[in-house]
Amino acid sequence: MKYSRELKVGILAVIAIFLLYFGFNFLKGVNIFSSTSTYYGSYSAINGLTEQSPVYVKGYKVGQVDKITYDFRRDNSFVVTFSVNKDISLPHGTELALISDGLLGGTALQLNIPLYDTDDLYHRGDTLPTTVVPGLIDNLQDGLLADLSAALQKLDTLLYTANSQLEGDHLKSALANVDRISSDLKSASADIKRVMANDVPVVVADAKSAVSDIKNVAANVRDVDIAATIDKLDAVVADLKNFTQKVNSKDGTVGMLLNDKELYSNINETIQSVDSLVVDLKANPKRYVHFSVFGNKKDK
Repeated sequence: MKYSRELKVGILAVIAIFLLYFGFNFLKGVNIFSSTSTYYGSYSAINGLTEQSPVYVKGYKVGQVDKITYDFRRDNSFVVTFSVNKDISLPHGTELALISDGLLGGTALQLNIPLYDTDDLYHRGDTLPTTVVPGLIDNLQDGLLADLSAALQKLDTLLYTANSQLEGDHLKSALANVDRISSDLKSASADIKRVMANDVPVVVADAKSAVSDIKNVAANVRDVDIAATIDKLDAVVADLKNFTQKVNSKDGTVGMLLNDKELYSNINETIQSVDSLVVDLKANPKRYVHFSVFGNKKDK
């Protein structure tokens, strides 16, 4: 069976068109052999989102952005048309988030699908609620710019203060103080060395001598017969007890002197008599003593 040249050219053209379409969609990331569902979302700004940007669910690519239209007369100026795999169900509560895709500043969409057990689902062609999640670069820029601004202000203040110190006499005064402190430290170090060389050895020697004396005293205390000393103390205490008993007893001389009232009265009367005698003797000495220088007249 023979085919005409025109038929062959037509078949080749169809095949080429198919390959071109397949390759173009493959480059765009569209799988023409899988069915998809199309949804919409609206934003006031899309932050660099482009067609063929990926759509993720928990980091897994499930679709792509098909088309972006805009109408700047509206608050949400951009309407994003995107498609996801047909086997993915989107329950009510699903949120379409505009996120940063990588460190190079790309932008993508992410479907935040909640846990659900309901048949209340979005249908093909519905518009989903949207949100914008700041990317890492945005957060770093905001925080870094603020921190950098504060650091520059502090650096400017520090430089101004340092310049003021350098221009005045404060630096010279500070250097003079440092020099004086260094001199004092050097003098103190010399004094410490002298004390360590002269006084400390003497103190150590005295301490050693004191420790030796304490050891000798401890040895002498250890050698003392404590039991014999206690026995002697017991004997002295016993003698004192006997002496006290004899003093308190009426049989002894001391006891009689201390305890016999009659003897005390007699001795007291005797002392009074002697005292009276002495007084009378002083008053009338001639009554008791006869005394002549020339002797008695009867002897002449």
